[in-house]
Amino acid sequence: MRRPWKRTLRRGATAVEMALVAPVFVTILVGMIEAARVGMVCQLLTTAAREGCRVAVLDGMGQTDVQNRITTVLNGSGISVGTVTPTCPSPYTWTSAPSGTPITVSLSVSYSQVSWLKFSWFFNNATISASATMSSERP
Repeated sequence: MRRPWKRTLRRGATAVEMALVAPVFVTILVGMIEAARVGMVCQLLTTAAREGCRVAVLDGMGQTDVQNRITTVLNGSGISVGTVTPTCPSPYTWTSAPSGTPITVSLSVSYSQVSWLKFSWFFNNATISASATMSSERP
């Protein structure tokens, strides 16, 4: 004789297990997506800072040239860093720094502005930053 209640009991146990495991699995999955986005944004900012700094150290380049290069690198990524101004040690400005003076371009963005998941709570208050420093090539 068959016992149909055993099959029903197994199905119920499976449903309970799924109800317990699914939220944990989804949380881990969302966390992995968020962590991947942090890595991607960090790499993009590093590349943009390096490219912007490369333009900033060249003779004859100005604020607009640096900003355009950074914007071009970040184009299509959904990242906007606002106005970027290269810096260098006193008493020089980055546009008048003599050859060999270090010039730094720093970028930062709030993670909440670049998150793919707008309901994210993983890195909600994080700021992602990158910078690059190169020597001035002006005469």
